[in-house]
Amino acid sequence: MKTFHCYNSAAVAALAVALCFSLARGKVVDAAQESKPPETPAGNAENGKRVFNKNGCYECHGREGQGSTMTGPRIAPNPVPFEVLARYVRKPTGEMPPYTDKVVSEQELADIYAFLKSRPRPPAAKDIPILK
Repeated sequence: MKTFHCYNSAAVAALAVALCFSLARGKVVDAAQESKPPETPAGNAENGKRVFNKNGCYECHGREGQGSTMTGPRIAPNPVPFEVLARYVRKPTGEMPPYTDKVVSEQELADIYAFLKSRPRPPAAKDIPILK
């Protein structure tokens, strides 16, 4: 003879929801761990400034990476992630010429990135006396 058990439907639903959330959370955590960006190589800002000027980056991006609407975009003081910058420098899609690793080594690129990150932020407009 079969015995039938009576279960509370709310308890079963709560258990199912909890199970789904725990499985989904595990997948989100795994995805976040898998998508960690690679570390930016250590760079020397002083050498980066030298390479930036030597290779003519300043001609389009300005001496401080401030950019211009006529020549090239602002790339400092908050540059894009290193991987994005490196990919674009090697294979640009716009008017910028490509800089292969024969022209700019990975270390020099890391140095340029350190230089761009070291640039001070411009003052807020409210802090510039002439604009008040």
